[in-house]
Amino acid sequence: MRIPPCFDTPVEESTRIAASPEAVYDLIADVAAIGRLSPEATGAFGAGQRLRAGDTFVGTNRSGPFRWATWCRVTEAERGRVFAFDVWLGAPVSSWRYTIEPLRGGCRVTEEWVDRRSGPRGALVRIVGEALIPEPRDEHNRATMRATLAQLKSLAEGAGEASP
Repeated sequence: MRIPPCFDTPVEESTRIAASPEAVYDLIADVAAIGRLSPEATGAFGAGQRLRAGDTFVGTNRSGPFRWATWCRVTEAERGRVFAFDVWLGAPVSSWRYTIEPLRGGCRVTEEWVDRRSGPRGALVRIVGEALIPEPRDEHNRATMRATLAQLKSLAEGAGEASP
């Protein structure tokens, strides 16, 4: 039997991207178009052009034939440095954070996920989530994070946004 990770223990992946931190941030923070990066998140609505801490949006997702929406609140939004948000579905679900650190010739992006599905209401959210995605959520998210970061790298570097 597999023991799940502790709640509040982050799962993270990083990649180096030959593009400016600002260009990379703009791709990440465009939550309405996140479907071009993520294999699971398909987009968002209710989101403005430049999201700030405290702003909310509804995120749309899919896995196989299943589709669902979540409510999200931006917790950090600093162009070129960090974009983070919490996800709710009747109870806390998760926290996502993208940290961008400048490097010579580009930047390093770290995507981080923290499982927040605890307590009785969180258990219900966890049961529904496991019906949609039967593999352990931390393993599933690690795989989607790798795919998201690879696509982010491809788009950012292909856009000719390299830093001097």
